[in-house]
Amino acid sequence: MIDVIEKAGGLTDKANTTVLNLSKKIIDEMVIIVYSNQEVKDFEKTKEKENLLQSKCQQKDENSLKNDACVTNDNSTKKTDTKISLNKASLEELMTLPGIGEVKAKEIINYRTEKGEFKSFEELLQISGIGESTLEKIKANLTL
Repeated sequence: MIDVIEKAGGLTDKANTTVLNLSKKIIDEMVIIVYSNQEVKDFEKTKEKENLLQSKCQQKDENSLKNDACVTNDNSTKKTDTKISLNKASLEELMTLPGIGEVKAKEIINYRTEKGEFKSFEELLQISGIGESTLEKIKANLTL
């Protein structure tokens, strides 16, 4: 990955590579996103706030009340608490949507690259494997 970045002109002084595996092998159609220092800092603040809120939700003992509104660690279904921008989301962000795995996330990014920004959520129906039911599941988690 570092070789490809160097061939593309290198990193700027605002780039933050702490979340990148610079020794990763590149594959065809791979998308590399280099976040800025500010983006990483903002994400860390968001995670800290999320962890603080989640700690307040934990049931202290069997006699205390459990807050059913709190997010659980149930990994059987993917959940998102914040809306994801369909036109700006990374591969990883798209994969947090229910029913969207790596293949569909890549196809969303490819569609966006080839045809420009999405004008409506219904354009997702043009992507192979995304039907009405998948669209309905993810629509509430998206923004344009």
